[in-house]
Amino acid sequence: MEKPWLANYEEGAPAEVEIPDHPVTQNLLNSATTYPHNTALIFGNVVDKFGDALMDAKMDYQTLLSLTRRFANVLQRLGINKGDRVALYLPNCPQFVIAYYATLMVGGIVVPCNPTYVARELKHQLQDSGAKVIVALSLMYPAVKQIRADTPLQHVIVANIKEYFPGLLKFLFTVAVEVKEGHYQDISGDVNTYWFKDLLANTLTEPDPVAITMEDTAVLMYTGGTTGVSKGAQLTHRNVQANAVQVRAWLPKMVDGKEMILTSLPLYHSYAMTTCMNLGILSGWSLLLIANPRVLIHILKSINKHGPTLYPGVPALYVSLINHPDIAKYTINSIKACISGAAPLPVEVQQRFQEMTGGRLVEGFGLSEASPVTHANPIYGENRIGTIGLPFPSTEAKVVDIETGEREVEPGEVGELIVRGPQVMAGYWQMPAETENVLREGWLYTGDIARMDADGYFQIVDRKKDMILGAGGFNIYPREVEEVLYEHPKIQEAAVVGIPVKDKGERVKAYIVLKEGESAAEEEIIEFCRKNMAGYKVPRYVEFRDELPKTMVGKVLRRVLLEEEMKKQAAP
Repeated sequence: MEKPWLANYEEGAPAEVEIPDHPVTQNLLNSATTYPHNTALIFGNVVDKFGDALMDAKMDYQTLLSLTRRFANVLQRLGINKGDRVALYLPNCPQFVIAYYATLMVGGIVVPCNPTYVARELKHQLQDSGAKVIVALSLMYPAVKQIRADTPLQHVIVANIKEYFPGLLKFLFTVAVEVKEGHYQDISGDVNTYWFKDLLANTLTEPDPVAITMEDTAVLMYTGGTTGVSKGAQLTHRNVQANAVQVRAWLPKMVDGKEMILTSLPLYHSYAMTTCMNLGILSGWSLLLIANPRVLIHILKSINKHGPTLYPGVPALYVSLINHPDIAKYTINSIKACISGAAPLPVEVQQRFQEMTGGRLVEGFGLSEASPVTHANPIYGENRIGTIGLPFPSTEAKVVDIETGEREVEPGEVGELIVRGPQVMAGYWQMPAETENVLREGWLYTGDIARMDADGYFQIVDRKKDMILGAGGFNIYPREVEEVLYEHPKIQEAAVVGIPVKDKGERVKAYIVLKEGESAAEEEIIEFCRKNMAGYKVPRYVEFRDELPKTMVGKVLRRVLLEEEMKKQAAP
C-alpha cells in the first residue's frame, strides 16, 4: 500500500525499525552493562506540609538489575513457571519495575492492575487472568485479603511504599501515614503472604534460565473498562519490544544514557508501560517516578529540581499544570518533548503548554491492543495541530468505510481507522469471538472514526461508539464540539455526550468545568457555540461541574456521564 506519511517523517526517523530478537528484559541487562552507574529510578518526590522539602531515593541500573534477578528467583521458588500470571497491584514505585521485569525474566505473564480498583473490580481481573501470585502495595492489601478466597491466588507479596525512601523521608512517612492514619498492615498469620523486602533479603541467587520466544505472551493488558466489560489484550514479547523500539526511533534527537522521563502516568497502563518504563530502560534513561499524579505540586517541584527532558502525558495533566496558580514559581523549561495520548488533546492546551515550557507538545494515538502507540506527530518536524500525526515506523494505517470495514475511503473522507504492525496484539485472553471481531487479516479495527489527509496525517474525529445521531439524521462527533468549547476563555475542561430525549432521538449535552474564579450561565455557553459551529451540533443542555469522571490515566468517562443521565431520567 502507498504510505504518503513517509515523506513527512522528520530527519533521522526511519521508515522501518529492526526489532531485536530478544525480550525487553535483555534491554535491562544491556543498559546495566553499558550504564551501570547511571540513575535508573528516582523515587520519593514528597513535599513536607509546608510544600518546601523534596527528598528522593535513587537507584542505579546495576542495582535495579541485581534486585530484578533476585526477585525473579523468588518467583521461581514460589512456583511461577513459564506462562503463569503474576498480578501487579501497585502505584508507580521501584517495586513495580522490579516485579514487572522479574516476571518476564522467568517467562511469566504480567497482569497490571489499576491500583484504584476496589475489591470487586480486582476480583474480576484476577479470576479472568488466573493469576497465581499478586504483588500488592500494603495500603491495598485489605482489598486483596477480602477477595482472595474467590480467586486462584496461591501467594501474596506485600510491598511497602517506603521501602526505597531515604531515611528521613521513611521516618516522616511512617509517622504521618502509618501511625496517624492507621495504615500499617499486619500480615502475620496470613497463609502464603510475605513482605517484598523479606523475600529479597533471603535470596542472592539469580533465576534459572527460561527459554522465551518473541511470540510468547508477556503482558495481559486489560482494556475496555470505559465502554464495557474489561478484556485482556495479549501483548507478546515481540509486541512490547517493538513498540518500545518504535517510540525510541521517533525521538532521533534524544541521546541514549542522557535523558530523564517524567513518569507521572500510571505504569499499570499500557501508555506509561511503553513510553516511560520500557522506552527508558531500553535507552538507559532515568525514570522520575511520581506515585500520585493528582498531586500537582509534586510534579512541579520534581520538574523544577530534577529537570526531566521527556514528559509523556495526557491532556488532563497538561490542563491542570498550565492552570496551576503557582506554575510561574517553577522552572519547567527542561522539558524538550511531550507526547500526549489516551484522549484528544485540545488545540488551546497544546499551544499554551508549548509557550510556557518552550518544549514541543505533540499529539499521538494508541490503544492497549497495539501496545499502545501507533501514531504521533513528528517532534521537530511538521506538527499539524489537531491531528494525531503519522503512523509509526513499521506501521500501516488506513481509513475504511464504517458500514463494511472493507473499502478504503479517499483522503479527507471519514471512516474507521485500522492499523497493522508488529505492536498489534495476538488477541484477547480467552475471548475468541471478540478477537475475531477486531483482528481481521492482521488489521486491528480500532473503533475510532478518523480521516487521513493527502500527506498522510490522520485526525481522530471520535469514538465510533460515542457518535451522536442528531436531529435530521446528522452524525455529531463529541470531539468537534469539545474543541470549540475549549476555546471559550472561561472553560477549563469539557465533555460532550448524546442523551436520549423521548420521541426526539439524541441531543447534545455539554458538561463543563470552569476555570477557578470564573462563573458562566448555560445560555452564555450555548450562544458561544452557536457562533462557532453548525446549528445541529450546538449543545441543547449544559451542566456545570466541579470535575469530570476520569480513569486514573486521565481519560474522561463519557459512559459514566451517560449512565448518570439515564438514572436521572429513570428516577420518579
